[in-house]
Amino acid sequence: MTEAHPLDHLVLPVAHIGLARERLGKLGFTVAADALHPFGTQNACIFFADKTYLEPLGIASADSYDASVKKGNVFTARDRAFRFRCGQDGFSAVVLGTADADRDHARFVADRISGGDMLQFSRPMKMPDGAETTAAFRLAFAADLRAPDFFLFTCQRINALPADRAALETHANGVVGVAEIVLTAPDPKAFGLFLHFASAVRTVREEAFGVSVALPNARVSILSPNGLDAYLDQAAPSGDHGLRGFAIVFTVGDLSVTEAHLAANGITYTRKNNRILVKAASGQGALFAFEERR
Repeated sequence: MTEAHPLDHLVLPVAHIGLARERLGKLGFTVAADALHPFGTQNACIFFADKTYLEPLGIASADSYDASVKKGNVFTARDRAFRFRCGQDGFSAVVLGTADADRDHARFVADRISGGDMLQFSRPMKMPDGAETTAAFRLAFAADLRAPDFFLFTCQRINALPADRAALETHANGVVGVAEIVLTAPDPKAFGLFLHFASAVRTVREEAFGVSVALPNARVSILSPNGLDAYLDQAAPSGDHGLRGFAIVFTVGDLSVTEAHLAANGITYTRKNNRILVKAASGQGALFAFEERR
């Protein structure tokens, strides 16, 4: 049986990489150098000590981007659809780690959740010390037709990212990793099976306000509107009945350090259930929640 996939990273479409860099820097994150994709997008990633990361995603070349969509690139096609429906800032995808994207693609096809053709690409990457390397990836996509604004894919690294990136994994806000990803839908149970098949997690737990799966290194929850209100003091996005990305819960070593940094940088936040909550804003496409490591 296929082993459950760990969380690899999260895709956050942004209107402009520069704005994302400014916003995320004020939130206390160390942001990596800009990196270009061969299909017109660019990112400025935030790496964590638990080996997960955030991928703020912008458009660097509209011509290359549009051309890739016409050629059937699932990644850019989904991104363009997301921006059209939801705006230029948001939370569009959960990415899971894999050692065999081809096997995942075959499984997604068999389970009838394939999001389309696989994608393989490489890109240069610059490290803090100025050294350059090439990162290469193979992606297999999973999607649910009832959820046009969210998808999952598995990511296999052909050339591994450098292991020595401690400078990029140290953040002024004290974040060391991702504890939970919060998605939302009016009927969370409707997407439990999709989450089960995409992640290869054996058990989908039914909760008071939705469903959840335990990845090897993080939790993914789908909450109802009442669940968002109860746990995050937030109203659900209005609109269709699909699945949407909503919040990211980060693990920190000392919540007082996080709070002091946010206050010093003029970031508005609230407290709820021993968490610090920062609402989504331009350059930050999801609600960010911070909690101490248990």
